[in-house]
Amino acid sequence: MGDGVADVRVAAIASLTPLEELDGDPFLVDTRGQQAMCARWAADRGYVVTRQLRVYGLRPDHHALWAGSESGQVELFVAPNDRVLARAVVSVPDFAAECERRGVRLEYAGLEEPVYTARAKASVHRRLSMPTAGYDGC
Repeated sequence: MGDGVADVRVAAIASLTPLEELDGDPFLVDTRGQQAMCARWAADRGYVVTRQLRVYGLRPDHHALWAGSESGQVELFVAPNDRVLARAVVSVPDFAAECERRGVRLEYAGLEEPVYTARAKASVHRRLSMPTAGYDGC
């Protein structure tokens, strides 16, 4: 850090979408894939991810979103794309307005989504359906 760019602290937003939607839109269900996309986006810019948020339908002013910026840990939100952010918060326009009001940037990673083969979907399903069994997704 110290070169100015790396000082940008990022909160990566992922959507908690129900497992039942895996076949219809696997990327929305794959929080790990969403977080990885945000991490790649941040790393490409020399930014550092300081918070990983996994949320669904939060109000734009919800404390869970803003705790990091209030404590100085976050100065930029990044979501993989508009579909993910639309699931994460109840209103994207209101969230964008709240970001502007609080002086926190909002960006979309906009990178290409992974291809989900039947095997990849099965892996996401296992990881999300067996978290208490100690399965770590490897």
